[in-house]
Amino acid sequence: MNTQARRWFFIVNPVAGNGLVARQWPAVENVLCTQLGEIQVAFTQYRGHAIDIAQQAVRNGYRYIAAVGGDGTNHEAINGLMQQNEVPLSDIAYALLPIGTGNDWVRTHGIPTNPIAWAAMAQKSQRIIWQDVGVVEYQDANQQPQRRFFANVAGMAYDGFIVQQTEQHKPLIKGRLMYLALVISGLFQYKLSSAAVSWDHGQAQGRFYTINAGICRYSGGGMQLVPHADPFDGLLALTLAGPLTKLGVLANTWRFYNASIGRHPKVNLHQTRRISVQSLGDTLLHLEADGEFLGYAPAAFYIADKKLPVLAPS
Repeated sequence: MNTQARRWFFIVNPVAGNGLVARQWPAVENVLCTQLGEIQVAFTQYRGHAIDIAQQAVRNGYRYIAAVGGDGTNHEAINGLMQQNEVPLSDIAYALLPIGTGNDWVRTHGIPTNPIAWAAMAQKSQRIIWQDVGVVEYQDANQQPQRRFFANVAGMAYDGFIVQQTEQHKPLIKGRLMYLALVISGLFQYKLSSAAVSWDHGQAQGRFYTINAGICRYSGGGMQLVPHADPFDGLLALTLAGPLTKLGVLANTWRFYNASIGRHPKVNLHQTRRISVQSLGDTLLHLEADGEFLGYAPAAFYIADKKLPVLAPS
């Protein structure tokens, strides 16, 4: 992209990290202004607002766009950039300044979490990496068809259910251990969903504990539910976990974190360009993407025809 003087636009979610962004922002803004000069800032005010702000920033001539928050803020900002038609994506550089509860997406690209190191990257790095982006088509709570981009991991069945529960209990979720505790306690409320899943070279039908479509590897505070994901290979990483018992899930929790989930006999890993998921029976099949609850099956996942330009450390 053009190497002219960088004019940065920051999309700040003040409630991210249970208000951590709001508490840290004055100090962080001081660091950014010291290293980057004058910056433009807009604060999100409601769910989905970062989508609109990102599009407006591009319309106003900004080409260096950053989101400040967690993976949910990242999800919305990326949707805004992918949906805009003002300029080609090759004119844009995007980065996330991670101040949130998850910060999973930045692990893949080695983006700094320290504001001083992040600002140095934003000022000097010339490295743009072109990451794959997924698309999911689904139904919302009113059974209306919807479409979203996702840049990290989308999950159905228990993953979607637990993200919906997390959003309802956000004031209580403080850190990864609290999130893991909610994941475990949710086991005793959740009923396994029956579904039909098809992908490029296969299909499966039955009761699934979870169905994951991944672009990047990490989600849920460091879990690796799609350890075979590669954000540059043009494919979705598909993980299908069959009907594990509650005790079986608890006994294998360690596999969520060390990339060995595919070694369990009831878990299958695939790579594909398209995935289709149909719910069977009366149980709702929940859907989340990048840690944001979206809706329900039927759902279709595929690779977008455009890639995301990410500013990464040199």
